[in-house]
Parts: sequence; structure tokens; C-alpha cells
Amino acid sequence: MSAKFDANQVGDSFLISDELYQRSILESVSRTFALTIPLLPPNLEKVVGNTYLLCRIVDTIEDAPGIDAITKQDLSASFVKTVLGEQNPKQFTEQCAIALSGHNNQSEKDLIQNIPRVLHVLETCDVQQRQAVARCIQIMSDGMSYFHTRQNPLGLENLAEFEKYCYVVAGVVGEMLTTVFALHSPNFSKAIAQREYLAISFGQALQMTNILKDSPEDRERGVSWKPIGVSDTDLLVIAHQKLEDALHYIHCIPKSELGIRRFCFLAFGLAVLTLKQIALRHHGYRSIEAKLTRSQVSCFYLFTKFAVHSDWLLDIFFRVQARSLNA
Repeated sequence: MSAKFDANQVGDSFLISDELYQRSILESVSRTFALTIPLLPPNLEKVVGNTYLLCRIVDTIEDAPGIDAITKQDLSASFVKTVLGEQNPKQFTEQCAIALSGHNNQSEKDLIQNIPRVLHVLETCDVQQRQAVARCIQIMSDGMSYFHTRQNPLGLENLAEFEKYCYVVAGVVGEMLTTVFALHSPNFSKAIAQREYLAISFGQALQMTNILKDSPEDRERGVSWKPIGVSDTDLLVIAHQKLEDALHYIHCIPKSELGIRRFCFLAFGLAVLTLKQIALRHHGYRSIEAKLTRSQVSCFYLFTKFAVHSDWLLDIFFRVQARSLNA
């Protein structure tokens, strides 16, 4: 007796395989997000994990050495068209793989070669989720292309340009997350209404942290994303203000949504702890590294398990750990 061919079953098998690939490559390209994204409810884990990988592709294109600015702009524009469904994913993958053939990061090369699988997972997300992701990728890609043509060893032109850069790289991700969180939770949607600016500040705070942490390495490469004429001390104060907004954002997340709260508090807390170490280095404690150790990350990860149940604990953590940022 011959077995019947079930096209739906085959399609489901391919989807499961692609979702498993998404989880495995996430572990390869980002230990931090591989730790935090699985905390989200399953429908959010899928779309947030997918968005991270798409953002990573944009970042890989823009940061690739040995490719001129025009080629990067063309690749970024083609990628946006691919995400929007206006270009064949396989065609773009071949185009991108050739351009990045000399890329040294094997995990990122693997991700590039499997773009159709990542986009297949995106296609299975809700329409409103897909729209939010596509908007995020378009703004990020266009913004990064703009700023990479304005690279200057001295830094960005002014504070306004710096905040704009932090928006297109990370603030827009905060907007996307807010959209998918609100679709998932009506209570969060009500709490965050008219306060969406908190999401932008949250993303900007995380990017400011990365810029301050990575500035010595960037300087060695002849690049600076810090604003000209603004001291690190002033940037720490600005980051502190943005983190205050981020804390208010977390307060808007209902305590019933512990996965979302913990996901956000992990990103928030790791930024606070990193900025604290950067501030201490500026105050003369040169033996302290800007980058957190695995032990520090593990301890904070455990702390978040019970801290997210209480806004009071979140506030105490911020007041104590961020004290040095305004000093």
C-alpha cells in the first residue's frame, strides 16, 4: 500500500527546519540575543529572532571590509527590496555571497547564504508583524547607508547627527518591538499609547552604550561614531537620561508578561552595568574593563528571574548601579 503525498506536511517540515536553523544561527552570531530572545512568548520569539537576523545581515553588508560605498549601497537597496518581496531571495543571496566572498566571519557568511530560509520564516509571521519588520529594515538600511558615506575619523558632525544615527541603528528596533509587543498584549498597548518615544530612547540608550564601549576599537580602525566636541562624560549623562526612559518603558509592560519584561530588563540592565564600568574607567579605575565578564552576565541573568516581578526592585537596581553616570 503506497503512502499518500501530503504537500501540507512537507511544507510544515520545511518551516520547522527553517525555524530550527534560525535558532541555531542566532546562537552563532549573538550569544547575548540567543540568551534573551527565547524568554519571549513563542509567537514573539519567532518574529524578534527573525528581525535580529535581518538586522545582522544589514550590519554585515555595511561593515564588510574591501567593498566600496557604492556597492554597499546597492546591496543594501537590493536587500530591502528582497525583504519587501520585490526581488527574488535566491538572486539576492547569490549577489551578496559573491560580494562578501572574502568575509572572514564564517557564521555571518553562513547567514548570508541562508537568507531565503530566514525570509521563509518571516513569511509565516502575521501581516502586521511583517509590516513592522519591513519598516524597521528599510529605515535601518537606508540610515546606515547614509551614515557610512559620512564616516569621519573625528566623529559625527554634532549631537543631533549622533542621536539620529542611534535612532536608525537601534531606536527603530525599539519601535518595531513596541508594535509586536502591543499586538500581543492589549494591556501593554494601552499603557504605551502616547508614550512610544520611550521605545526610541530605549534603543538609543543601548546603541550609545555600544558606541562608548567599542570606541577604542573603532578609533584603531579610523572610525568614530561619537559626536565631535561632546565629551564622554556628557555622553554618559545623555545615556543615563535615555535609560531613565527605558526604565519607564519596562514599567509599561504588564507583570503578567514576564517573558517580555525579562527580555527588556536584561538588555536594559546589561547596558547599565556596562556604562557603569565605562564611567568608573573615566574616574580613574583603569583596571576595570568596559566589557562585562561572562560571570557578571550570568549573575545578572539570575537576578532578572525575580527582579522583573517588582517595579520597585527595577528602580533600586537602576538608582544604585547608574549612580556613577551622573557623577
